[in-house]
Amino acid sequence: MFKDQIGKRSTNVKNVVERGAVKKFAESIGDAHPIFVDEETGSLSRYRNNIAPPTFPRVFDYGVIEGLNLPNIGLIHGEQTFHYVRPLLVGEEVYCSSVVKNYFEKKGNFGEMGFLVLESMGEDDQGNVIFSSTSTVVISEAVRKVLAR
Repeated sequence: MFKDQIGKRSTNVKNVVERGAVKKFAESIGDAHPIFVDEETGSLSRYRNNIAPPTFPRVFDYGVIEGLNLPNIGLIHGEQTFHYVRPLLVGEEVYCSSVVKNYFEKKGNFGEMGFLVLESMGEDDQGNVIFSSTSTVVISEAVRKVLAR
């Protein structure tokens, strides 16, 4: 169903690691560690700045992968992993994109399910990778039937 999407990539989208967004995100996940929210703590750290929580890139815009038309409902967030070269610094610009890495299907207790694997990355303005993440989107049999129409 999505095998023809493998290798397709979005264009880079500029995101900003905004202080207020980092604070709200840290509070929402219940981790208001001073390195995320307290400016003095950030300035005294080895990064000389506040950093974002490790899962903060979930809020970034990764652009649109042309032709990858997923429904807005009925998808399951399977798993996600993050790999960091360095932390995200509050105030910096990050250029993000995604690529379809794989698609496969498996039979399970709830019928035939699809697994769409996406790799996303964020780079600084020099093109250096800051982080990458791999996520799996589970597409249930019911959603697959709707998409097949």
